[in-house]
This record gives sequence, structure tokens and C-alpha cells, in this order.
Amino acid sequence: MRLTIEHHTQYVYTTPVNYTIQQLRLTPQSGFGQHVKYWDIKVQGQMHEFEDAFGNTTHTLVVDTPHTELSVTVVGEVETGVNDYSQEQTLPLTIYLRDTPLTLADASIKDFAMAFKQKPIDDLMHALVQKVGYIPGATEVTTTAVEAFRLEQGVCQDHSHVFIACCRSLGYPARYVSGYLFTQDGSLMQSHAWVDVWFDNAWQSIDVSNGCHAGETYVRLATGLDYRTASPVTGMRSGGGVEGMATSVVVNQAGAPIHQKHKMNQIELLKQAQLIQQAQHAQQ
Repeated sequence: MRLTIEHHTQYVYTTPVNYTIQQLRLTPQSGFGQHVKYWDIKVQGQMHEFEDAFGNTTHTLVVDTPHTELSVTVVGEVETGVNDYSQEQTLPLTIYLRDTPLTLADASIKDFAMAFKQKPIDDLMHALVQKVGYIPGATEVTTTAVEAFRLEQGVCQDHSHVFIACCRSLGYPARYVSGYLFTQDGSLMQSHAWVDVWFDNAWQSIDVSNGCHAGETYVRLATGLDYRTASPVTGMRSGGGVEGMATSVVVNQAGAPIHQKHKMNQIELLKQAQLIQQAQHAQQ
């Protein structure tokens, strides 16, 4: 399957930003069932490419002139479902047993996971998605696995963190995966997250939110111990006042009509970012 991706991120600020620095993990790599046909990132600043500790292609973006807007645009095409699973393992598997604040398992998570110690990994996946419902807006990017498990609700990021916590508590190395998901009806036009777990002597890619294994409709961007180490964009700025941010993601089969209802042009995206900024400013 040949998938095209357009991912636009627009930032606006109430006062000028003096300096912005971001880490962009927005570049997929060939291997692990996918082949990158082409990929391009457009930004208003200087970019430096490097490979992070987890083997992700990463760019440091620096904008050192005053700015009240910032946009990041990604456009590319990836062929999925290819018979190429070569991806150099840069770290020992034991690294993926390390706890992080976002994936730490408490007694409740450990007890829940222990019931699946001698069972197929899919059984744990299905039980978890039944336990923690998919409820957009119920959590934040800072929500931990323990908090999401206690709330019994969250989104793909939370499902991934709880599943990782369960797997590591059982002694299975697990890592967070960020990327994109294609759906025929265009219903999930946003960044997505799932998990690689080392089970039966191989990496198995598990999408807990959708109760399935990740396959040819998925494009992986980056992996890490948790959201923070695999997030598509992280960074900081000096100045700027109140920030407004809006994103537009379109994942489509190459050559097929684009779901126009999910595609925003730059002007529409800027207006949405400004509305979000105004709402946040009014709350302060």
C-alpha cells in the first residue's frame, strides 16, 4: 500500500517569541515493513539532522529571530506492507524494560497484568482496551499510566503507556511508537501511537486502541521508552505570551481522492490556531 501524508502544524503567539528550539521526530525510516519513497519537512528556521539514542531520524529546529507565528509542514509518501523488516537494533532489549514516570506500573497495574502472564499477548491487549475506554479529552500529554488506569479512560497515548507498563511488569521489553494511521473513511486524521512488545522472540506491533496488530495501514515515525522520547515534536521557547496551536493531518492512498473535510489550507489552520489562542487567553 502506498500512503501519502500531509501533516501541518501551526503556532501563533500573543507577543513575539525571541527564540524557539524544537526536536522534530517527523521523518520515517525504511525498514520494519515500510519503504520511504520521498519525504520533505518545511520550516521557518534552521534545521540540523541527527540520529537520537533510539535510532530515530531527528531534526533540531532553531528560530533565533523574533516571530509571532511558526509553521511546520511535512509531506511524503511511504510504501507499507513491504517484505523488509530490517531495522538495526541500536540498543539492548533490556533498555525497554526501564520504567519512566509515564510508564511506571503500580500494584493495580501489576495485578491486572499478572493474570495474563501465561497467555497470548493479544489477550492482554483486548482486556486492556475493555478496562480503559477510549475517551478523547479525558487526559493530557502529562497523564501517567497509573492515572489513566485509575480513570479507566484515555486515548491512544494512554493505552500505549498502560500497555507498556503491563508488559514491562511481566518482563516483556516494550517501546512506544509514534506515527500515522490510514483509515478508509478518513476518520482518524491525526498522529497515532501504538506499542512494540518483544514477545515470542520477535517485535510485535500492538495497537491497543483499535484492538489489533499494526500492519500496512500504519506508518511509523519514531520509537522510545514513552511519549516524551518518541513524540513527533518537543521543544521550548523564550517569550511569546499565550500560544495557540492547530494541526492538520491527512493520510491517504496514493492516487485516491483526498478526504477534503479533513484537509485545511494554511489560512484555515492559522484561523483555528488563533481561535485556540484566544480561548486559552480568556481562561487566564
